[in-house]
Amino acid sequence: MVRLSRTVRFSINPDARSQGCNGFGGAPAMDGLGRYYELDVTCIGSPNPETGYLIDIRQIDRVVRSSVIPLIAEACSLAPQTPAALLMPSILNVLTESALRPIFAAARWKLTPYHSIEMERARPNQVVLRQRFDLAASHRLHSPALSDEENRATFGRCNNPNGHGHNYQVEVAVACTLTDTSAPPPLWRIEELVEQVIIRPFDHKHLNLDTPEFAEGSGVMPSVENIARVFFERLSAPLADALDGAVLASVTVWETDRTWSTFPA
Repeated sequence: MVRLSRTVRFSINPDARSQGCNGFGGAPAMDGLGRYYELDVTCIGSPNPETGYLIDIRQIDRVVRSSVIPLIAEACSLAPQTPAALLMPSILNVLTESALRPIFAAARWKLTPYHSIEMERARPNQVVLRQRFDLAASHRLHSPALSDEENRATFGRCNNPNGHGHNYQVEVAVACTLTDTSAPPPLWRIEELVEQVIIRPFDHKHLNLDTPEFAEGSGVMPSVENIARVFFERLSAPLADALDGAVLASVTVWETDRTWSTFPA
């Protein structure tokens, strides 16, 4: 079995005549004050032994452009506008009932480069909201269980006595159950909680010196693995208490664009 994902980029334009042919940059192309979106479609199955394909990706493109984009375009034209999360079940249903039916597994709608909404075919009543935040902090990796020489050998430059800094990115994933009487929380409510529980206590701090969670001698090592776990544990209960029907699914922390950790795995 393999997992194959395809990103379809498109714009919702005030002038529906706009088309464009540059799928990499988005088709329809941006025209005027349009809205740019991306939709990731994931399929799971066994490749065809003759072609090596799980599916011709052009077929995914055709389904999204013929059935999903018109659905989003219609919703964008409505007043008041439909919350994006409440449109996802319709998108999931369209993809499930399309020619992709035997292998379609999940869809993720990227409304901005940092905010997305996703649903899995296996969980048709659950939507996952994701939002990223930035956080600048410094830390030092040093274990009291090791000698100074062993610490330098283990952590290298990250053992610098005065610490070093990172421009972290933090992504929270919030899972919400959809019912006839409830809707997912608005994004600004999630942002308020993350700002209060994670950003303010840790942004522009020396984690070892300024925070009890990572204090030398009493806290845990401020590795990216432990940072993701601590952030999850701090946010999980406040989020569940404040947002009815929502639970924190995971927290991902990027230390650099090449290194990140997600808790729970």
